Amino acid sequence: MVRRIFIAGNWKMNLTLAASLELAKGLKEQLAGIRDVDVAVCPPSIYVQQVAASLKDSNIGVGAQNVYHQAKGAFTGEISTGMLLDVGVRYVILGHSERRHILHETNEDVNLKTLAALASGLTPIVCVGELLSEREAGTTEMVVREQFEGSFANVSADDMKRCVIAYEPVWAIGTGKVATPDQAEEVHFSIRNLIEKKYGKEIAESVRIQYGGSVNDENAKEILAKPNVDGALVGGASLKVESFVKIVKSA
Repeated sequence: MVRRIFIAGNWKMNLTLAASLELAKGLKEQLAGIRDVDVAVCPPSIYVQQVAASLKDSNIGVGAQNVYHQAKGAFTGEISTGMLLDVGVRYVILGHSERRHILHETNEDVNLKTLAALASGLTPIVCVGELLSEREAGTTEMVVREQFEGSFANVSADDMKRCVIAYEPVWAIGTGKVATPDQAEEVHFSIRNLIEKKYGKEIAESVRIQYGGSVNDENAKEILAKPNVDGALVGGASLKVESFVKIVKSA
């Protein structure tokens, strides 16, 4: 099965509003002719509404970097799925390694958010990946399996088809280090097998698995050429029009 490549930019806690809108404008202009690759950007939540408005009539989707699992209530500082949908958001990143390891989100936390996103109609981009110590200990497969099983607990087969998974080796995020194409493919293949065991071959072949971890315009083409790599979740290289455009076009 041929899966459409999906390139998403995670702007994290970077840029001002003016810089965010300038970046969105540049991407809108430079990527206007791209039709065979799905593209999204995920700005900080405070800028999501303005960025989404600026990209409304473009081929670039907008995602959020997090969401809360409750629909409404006394949850100071949180944002609901309904609020994101209300301002034009289509995607949401969940379980990013920085939230797992810095803010101590558990698989159960990620699962609640994943279920809430799916129930609302948002497309979750669910992140999994191992620490350097875990890779060196040879437990990558076990760690990824536990994160997959926990994060996707009680997700139906029909909903699984709507999910995106991002494999992020934590040791390669923001470090300049990057998993080799073969290392990425090995873990993506393993994730594909996990999906197949739980949901069957047809669904496993349809789910898109992105790679995230120091992806840039020099290494993207080789990584994206691997059969089980269906896109990229791009960090620092998504903050500049030129580099992000090159990554998209390399797909």
